[in-house]
Amino acid sequence: MIVKYDSKYDAEIIDLWNRAAVRDGYKELDAGSFKDIFSENRYFKRDNTFVLDIDGVKGFACGCTGDDLPLGDKSGYITCIILDSKYENQENFRLLLEQLEASFLEQGKKQAEVLFFNPMLLPWYIPGTPRHEHNNAPGAFAGSFFHKGLLENGYAERTRECAMYLDLSQFIMPESILEKETKAKAAGYEVALFDNSKHTGIEEMLHGFDNILWQKEIAECTRQGIPVVIAARDGKAVGFAGPVIRQESGRGYFAGIGVNQEHEGHGLGSILFFKLCEAFIKVRADYMSLYTGIENPAINIYKKAGFKEVREFAVMRKEWRQEL
Repeated sequence: MIVKYDSKYDAEIIDLWNRAAVRDGYKELDAGSFKDIFSENRYFKRDNTFVLDIDGVKGFACGCTGDDLPLGDKSGYITCIILDSKYENQENFRLLLEQLEASFLEQGKKQAEVLFFNPMLLPWYIPGTPRHEHNNAPGAFAGSFFHKGLLENGYAERTRECAMYLDLSQFIMPESILEKETKAKAAGYEVALFDNSKHTGIEEMLHGFDNILWQKEIAECTRQGIPVVIAARDGKAVGFAGPVIRQESGRGYFAGIGVNQEHEGHGLGSILFFKLCEAFIKVRADYMSLYTGIENPAINIYKKAGFKEVREFAVMRKEWRQEL
């Protein structure tokens, strides 16, 4: 029987997660992290959360909605669908998925997404590391039961995101990047940590990118004095990489990197990224992890810095016909 979420199920959901989701590589949950990720997340809704109850919790599905999210006016986000191994079949997957889709439709959504903009961040362990973790799964683990179940139920794989990892103790600044920085300086550019006393134009620079999350997070970091690496010309910001935050796990967390289009062609993206790696070493981060589109040319910058590909994620969507 599929029922809507109730807090009475919390302990059983956590137990199911630690048996089923952890098998795929997700980090374990406890009562605190379950609240942080799910039940006390500002985007959590009981109407978007379901349990397969067969003499106890045998399945769990959760999604979220929010008109303030990217694509949020028309899309619902699927966060997870997990099943106990004895009940892991396409019929049970379909039953949970249909409940999620129906909840999105009731809220006026026209499509469902499995996408990196989902604000319910699911941490996972990076293979081949001493339990180093990444803070967010930007799609469905490629080849997982979740991935296959979505394909079986009409979801299209729009692209793939490649997860990459670097042990920062192995980082070396290449001479070629130092040469690029010298040339950029000659052209009037500076790459350094944002300094409120001499740099301006952060919000204007951020609005040059079609990314609401960057606009919120990076601007707030500069206001709070959290380090952000920027590229500037005549003191005005034209690009960024950051923020520079060492997470409790030892990971160097950053939201992204970008250079305004009119200032491309000076190697600023490469310089920003390598300077970001240096900045993480200075705050004693142990490692960095990131994800990028498998066809994104920036993947070559990351590889040059020593990053290795560790997992792939499928970004997926299903659009409903107008008559539905």
